[in-house]
Amino acid sequence: MAVAEARGPSADRQLAAEALGSFFLFATVVGSGIMGETLAGGNVAIALLGNTIATGAILFVLIAALGPVSGAHFNPAVTLVFALRREIGPGLAVAYLAAQLAGGLLGVWSAHAMFEAPVFQFSENIRTGQGQWLGEGIATFGLLFTILGCLRSRPDWVAPAVGLYITAGYWFTSSTSFANPAITVGRAFTNSFSGIAPADVAGFVAAQFAGAVLAWLICRWLFEPQVQRS
Repeated sequence: MAVAEARGPSADRQLAAEALGSFFLFATVVGSGIMGETLAGGNVAIALLGNTIATGAILFVLIAALGPVSGAHFNPAVTLVFALRREIGPGLAVAYLAAQLAGGLLGVWSAHAMFEAPVFQFSENIRTGQGQWLGEGIATFGLLFTILGCLRSRPDWVAPAVGLYITAGYWFTSSTSFANPAITVGRAFTNSFSGIAPADVAGFVAAQFAGAVLAWLICRWLFEPQVQRS
């Protein structure tokens, strides 16, 4: 009797994983921001700390749970780099982007509903300027460096490493390390602690993609096996 050959997850399951992971990631970022701001009594540092811990923790969980299904990108910058590495085709990469945005926006609106805030809203939180753009470029570069470096040496450490990196990035970057074009767009639809004014989204996204491509180029050189000459 012939034994069926095991195959990887189908495209629809991969897209479902990206949408589901983005839903919970965006809901966590926005929901923990609302909760932190509500409980902090005006102390922005405490609100940011609550936002930080929740985001780092959920990234660990989602990457560990969904990594075997879709690779757990939840981030167009990550998807772009894996497309450049030819580990995902262009068509599926575009579908990943759509799933990330759709699932993420549902997560944002669900966070609003949970806290009984208006579901549909736009941010008035101004985040712009060369310092914040540089912060986003560095934040995204570091995220991709973390992922590619761990995949080369310790693949089982990707989930904790990404969670820890973003936890650190919230505090060492001027922009609080969005490091994700999809979540940047999603944050434009929340006038809460985590939001970004729609007019400021383009600058962040451009810096994020630039940081991701630079990380891909440097990691390709840094981690490429050297050929020994006889």
